[in-house]
Amino acid sequence: MMFITTNVHHRWKIFQNPTHAREAIETLYRVQLLHPFFLHGFVIMPDHCHFLLRVPPPESISLIMNVYKAGLTFQLGIGPIWQSRFHLIIPKNSATVLRYIHQNPVVEGLAPSAEDYPWSSASGKWDVTELRYS
Repeated sequence: MMFITTNVHHRWKIFQNPTHAREAIETLYRVQLLHPFFLHGFVIMPDHCHFLLRVPPPESISLIMNVYKAGLTFQLGIGPIWQSRFHLIIPKNSATVLRYIHQNPVVEGLAPSAEDYPWSSASGKWDVTELRYS
């Protein structure tokens, strides 16, 4: 299991735009089709993204994040939007990390509850844990 954080360049709040936030999630699913991984949770914040995922061999997190960031930049047609690297933690307790991910919008004052934030797996609007193949 991996906890990934990737930040927008200069903390630009690009994902305050609902169209951009939706595309961030849809791009994540497109990448999952090309490079299968297990998605356990996510949140798209205004200026960064958190993902909790597991990457089975032969895939690699570096490739997945490179394809994700390049693909989303292309889809949005504005860029560059990303900081060059991403942050990876191997959590000891994935349930604690998933709570952190889901509570991030609440802590930042973006929603009254995790379920009320539309750009998160906590909302119940998005599929998680599936391994997708093209």
